[in-house]
Amino acid sequence: MSEEYPTAAQKEVLRLICEHGPIDTHRLGERLVAARGPSSNPTFAPAIARTAGPLAWRLHVQGFIAEDPSPGRWMTTADGRRLIGCAGTRE
Repeated sequence: MSEEYPTAAQKEVLRLICEHGPIDTHRLGERLVAARGPSSNPTFAPAIARTAGPLAWRLHVQGFIAEDPSPGRWMTTADGRRLIGCAGTRE
C-alpha cells in the first residue's frame, strides 16, 4: 500500500470502482457525475467526468486499484477494499 493517503475524491472513485467494477474509465466518469448530482453549470458534468482518469491513475499508482484482465477496466485491490471497507471485486 502506498504511504500516501487518498483524498476524498480518490476515495469516492475507489468506492465507485469497488461497487461497480470492473469498470472502464468512461463508465467510471459517468458514475462519478451521477454520484455528484445535478448542477445548473453546463460545464460541471464534463469537468467531473474528465477527473475519473487522473483519479483512477493515481489510485493505481498508490496500489488501491489494478487493471482488470479485460484491457481498459479497473478493479479494486485488497488494499483498496480494506481502505474503504468494501467487499467488491477481487484481484
